[in-house]
Amino acid sequence: MSSSSRPLNGMPLPPPEEEGRSPYQRLSQWMLDISGDRGVLKDVVREGAGELVTPDASVLVKYSGYLEHMDKPFDSNCFRKTPRLMKLGEDITLWGMELGLLSMRRGEVARFLFKPTYAYGKLGCPPLIPPNTTVLFEIELLDFLDSAESDKFCALSAVQQDQFPLQKVLKVAATEREFGNYLFRQNRFYDAKVRYKRALLLLRRRSAPPGEQHLVEAARLLILLNLSFVYLKLERPTTALHYGEQALIIDPKNAKALFRCGQACLLMTEYQKARDFLVQAQQEQPFNHDINNELKKLASCYKDYTEKEKEMCHRMFAPCDTGFTVEEN
Repeated sequence: MSSSSRPLNGMPLPPPEEEGRSPYQRLSQWMLDISGDRGVLKDVVREGAGELVTPDASVLVKYSGYLEHMDKPFDSNCFRKTPRLMKLGEDITLWGMELGLLSMRRGEVARFLFKPTYAYGKLGCPPLIPPNTTVLFEIELLDFLDSAESDKFCALSAVQQDQFPLQKVLKVAATEREFGNYLFRQNRFYDAKVRYKRALLLLRRRSAPPGEQHLVEAARLLILLNLSFVYLKLERPTTALHYGEQALIIDPKNAKALFRCGQACLLMTEYQKARDFLVQAQQEQPFNHDINNELKKLASCYKDYTEKEKEMCHRMFAPCDTGFTVEEN
């Protein structure tokens, strides 16, 4: 198969209109111009949903960059289990990719052609990228978070924040929690904790009318559950228990909160309290594998504990052997 007719990155090219035209030239004929000068061209492979990426957002993307006539990418992050969160204007070096991302929505998959001006310029990037090279990028926008809005809002005083509607506060708190969740997935537990606590502070110092208080409580419950979990990861079970119990004040039958409290008590070797919490959690979700496995773990730990207690008592009250023998007369 010739380079002019073979599939490009798994997708067939349109038939050539004339001899001598390269694959990228033919591909560009039916792509959307998003830069205004045909320097950045776009083809949507899968539609996304929701809002467009905002200029100050941090994006979570999978991407692969290709040179013309090459099947293997010269750059890709698709091999990573969890892609790194990248902030627009700071972590992304290609101007074309910045423009392309600003045209995308969550879940969207698109491919872009970047002319040299929007990619690696006149000099290229030796030895991989030759001078004056047009490159193709396939990008999947997994998610994006706009921290600029929340950063500005969190810098305001409580009085200034109260001037905004409750929905604004809930949105900022949700963004902080989403950042915390991303950091948690990266095993950056301390940084995640900071984001969660910032979100909780926003909700704690915001008063809401009775008709909207349930919205605040629902948001607080999620953050308290996150805090309980992250403190377990930080090996601080006492604090994990505190936040779990705060969650139970909002929802006394919340299985996840009961489970977190049970985990914390088990780590603190408070076996009876751990059992009480875990049994309650099991009553709410009888077939939850995590809860049932934690109860088995508790039973094993308690058995080891009682055996060690028995051994200690045996040693304490066993007859003492002084080592002396009776002398013969």
